[in-house]
Amino acid sequence: MRNSVEVTSTVVAGVALVACGSERADPCDAATFDEQACQDAIAKGGYYWGGDWYPMNYSHPYPYYYDGYCGYVANGGAVVVAPAGSYSPSGAVERGGFGAAGGVHGGGEGAGE
Repeated sequence: MRNSVEVTSTVVAGVALVACGSERADPCDAATFDEQACQDAIAKGGYYWGGDWYPMNYSHPYPYYYDGYCGYVANGGAVVVAPAGSYSPSGAVERGGFGAAGGVHGGGEGAGE
């Protein structure tokens, strides 16, 4: 029973730290796993957190970190989701879209016809 209390306390503390932005979250760590950010971090040798670059040397290929994440979750581990945009170079929210093409298709000439 004591181990589950310790794990819960650790997860709650991790959630608070990540939510407040006071501690960076490695996207390949099981408790803060982010699939796309982890793949990018391995490929680029590091990751952005809050707009700052953190070089990292990942000693294993992506499947190793993914399997660790899956095992962590299967054993009851809680994953802390980083705020949107945390892993971007600017630290700002990145939004998907169509760029300039969206404006053309969204309501140009003849849109009301």
